[in-house]
Amino acid sequence: MLADRPYMRETYSQEKSSVLAWLISATVAGFVLQNVATRVFSGAGSIEHFFGLSIGGLKSLRLWTLLTYSLLHDTGNILHIIGNLLGLYFVGRTLLPMLGAKRFLGLYAGAVMLGGVVWAAANWHLGGTLVGASAGVFGLFIVYACFFPNQPITILLFFIIPVTLKPKYVAIAAVLTDLIGCLCYEVLGAPSPFGLAHSAHLGGMAAGWFYYRYIHEARWRLPGRKVEIELPRWAQKSGKASSAANFQVNVGPKSALRAEVDRILDKINSQGFGALTPEEKRVLDEAKDLLSRR
Repeated sequence: MLADRPYMRETYSQEKSSVLAWLISATVAGFVLQNVATRVFSGAGSIEHFFGLSIGGLKSLRLWTLLTYSLLHDTGNILHIIGNLLGLYFVGRTLLPMLGAKRFLGLYAGAVMLGGVVWAAANWHLGGTLVGASAGVFGLFIVYACFFPNQPITILLFFIIPVTLKPKYVAIAAVLTDLIGCLCYEVLGAPSPFGLAHSAHLGGMAAGWFYYRYIHEARWRLPGRKVEIELPRWAQKSGKASSAANFQVNVGPKSALRAEVDRILDKINSQGFGALTPEEKRVLDEAKDLLSRR
């Protein structure tokens, strides 16, 4: 049971960050491919044509570019990809164990896609091509700021000056800056003088907020389906109450307790500790305490 699983022997250990490593590797590979095509074959334009996000591409139904544009970056500005990779790594290594691989990937992909959609809507008549993982990184950061609004973080301003701020203030500043930039430039049909896709950033941040607000803590179930919860014996004796949840807990006999704990641990292994409901966390803590008393 608990003792048989190495990631539960001492504490709740973190899930391996293989998904994060793959994302970073794919982004680096896309940038290398761009540079090779530019400097060796003089064909970076064709790569951005087929994989970068553009209004013409969407009109031609190249819908995959709503995802693949995040793998490409500005080959003339190496700080573009360095900044995105740093943000992806430092925020991702914290969120991945909390969300699990599937939710982490879904959140990142959703932020990238919504960022692309918002950018296309704001630039439909202006045109242009969008590349970069900024929308996905901003989406992840918004979720991070929602989880840890007051935890101080240190960022490098202009990659040189270290500044320590609280995530909630950084998130507010990012939203206001990109909102003003989008309204003052992109909506009016003018490119941003800072070279930023403000609308894409806003779309990514909106996806992150939507995930935290409506998906992460939501308890989805079919309409009209009754939810049954059977409290464990120790809870029934103590008279503790529990709120309803979208699963059935049955930890009466020892065999049932073992099965329930195994189910919860499998859920942690596949979805991350953050996917557990309060009832599942309570059952897991009680089972761990019982095991430690043996």
